[in-house]
Amino acid sequence: MNNKKYYITTPIYYPSANFHIGHCYTTIIADSIARFKRLQGYDVFFLTGSDEHGLKIENKAKEKGVTPKEYVDEIVENAKDLWKSLNISYDKFIRTTDDYHVATVKKIFSKLYEQGDIYLGEYEGMYCTPCESYWTKSQLVDGKCPDCGREVSLVKEQSYFFRLSKYEERIKKLFEEQKDFILPESRKNEMVNNFLNKGLEDLCVSRTTFSWGIPVDFDPKHVIYVWIDALTNYITALGYLSDDDSNFKKYWPADLHLVGKEIVRFHTIIWPALLMALDLPLPKGVFGHGWLKINGDKISKSLGNYKDPREYINTYGVDAVRYFALREVPLGSDGNFSEEALKQRTNTDLANTLGNLLNRTISMSEKYFDGIIKNPNKNDEPSKQLIDDVNTLKQKVEANMEQLDVSNALDNIFDILRKCNKYIDVEMPWILAKEEKYEELETVLYNILESIRICSIFLKCFMPETADNIFRQLNTDKTTYDTLYFGCLENNHKLGQKEILFNRID
Repeated sequence: MNNKKYYITTPIYYPSANFHIGHCYTTIIADSIARFKRLQGYDVFFLTGSDEHGLKIENKAKEKGVTPKEYVDEIVENAKDLWKSLNISYDKFIRTTDDYHVATVKKIFSKLYEQGDIYLGEYEGMYCTPCESYWTKSQLVDGKCPDCGREVSLVKEQSYFFRLSKYEERIKKLFEEQKDFILPESRKNEMVNNFLNKGLEDLCVSRTTFSWGIPVDFDPKHVIYVWIDALTNYITALGYLSDDDSNFKKYWPADLHLVGKEIVRFHTIIWPALLMALDLPLPKGVFGHGWLKINGDKISKSLGNYKDPREYINTYGVDAVRYFALREVPLGSDGNFSEEALKQRTNTDLANTLGNLLNRTISMSEKYFDGIIKNPNKNDEPSKQLIDDVNTLKQKVEANMEQLDVSNALDNIFDILRKCNKYIDVEMPWILAKEEKYEELETVLYNILESIRICSIFLKCFMPETADNIFRQLNTDKTTYDTLYFGCLENNHKLGQKEILFNRID
């Protein structure tokens, strides 16, 4: 039995026909982390899904003349198709309209009510429909939602409340004692300064002014507030309070909730308080990443800077899009997405540093040795240095991935590929061939191809199609974590057929 477990989640997304590259950012990162953990031998459970209840869904369905369920059924397939286009390797896609989820959310609400953590009262305050968020007047910015900047409306209705204030001291203690519960540090400071230091108010957790939601079992005119509904997906997806809770026992607590910075509050204050009330272990960590922007602006149709991500995929290739999203922006910071930068990364890193390196090395192997590679171990000083660098790659990549520094992990890999290109310039294999120094030439070509193989094992996590293509060209099955040592590629080995990895973009 595999005792190395890893549970990673992305937020469940509002189902939309208009996903943009910013929506993809979280899921591409989570996918690369999940793939890396699987490569290391972890039993990984990677969860994503769609958040399908709430007033804005009800309103959009009315506009289209369909039921809310008909509306979400149609467009949720858009998300699944997009994740397929991006090679997202999730283990489960949860919908908050799934019967098992609905049943468990009702049980959770009733349980919290029965133990006194939920009570009936009256809500009066400001509500942002697009964000599904309640705000006090002091939290508004220029009278508008502090997250999205749109208009809020005054809501007054009978509601059930969750005793969030009851857990304020425990949450403060959590932040103080578990230093890495929220990353990066700046997100924790925001939560402390903007919310905890101002005091936590009890949270409105039901609505009566719309009907598209999970009804409260014992008071069906109320539907359960979307954030209770949405947040609990992380445990309902595992079978919590169901007849089969084996996955819950196996994978909970989550190792990582990877979320956008705009929903860190829900995941680091409300979610831990709910889990405390349920007497459940807390997730090990929440990482709130920044946004991808275009020319400094949020991506939106109204600004005219929106494109369906599949347009980029169809034009530049899925791995070019994945690589750019992972490499361009250090996780945690806001970053800028532009097609010009995407083209530049594709040309310099992918077509030149990686693609041209592989292509010309295989071409030389075919020209001089009919595509058969050997390793006579005629290693001079530059060869020994390259081998030493390759043998330290695993340690560097592991260290960066442990810190969720995906961008630097990729840079570690491409640093080896850049060194391989420099190694060719130093060794000049065409001169070795001219001087008939065939053992030295065999050594040089072997060292380059072996370096590419080791780099490609890591690249499987970030650019899976590209890695598989490289392995086909190398004609090797030495693609697993236990083959990450120099010299594993066989002697007298026949290479596969040469292909172009990436075409340069003019």
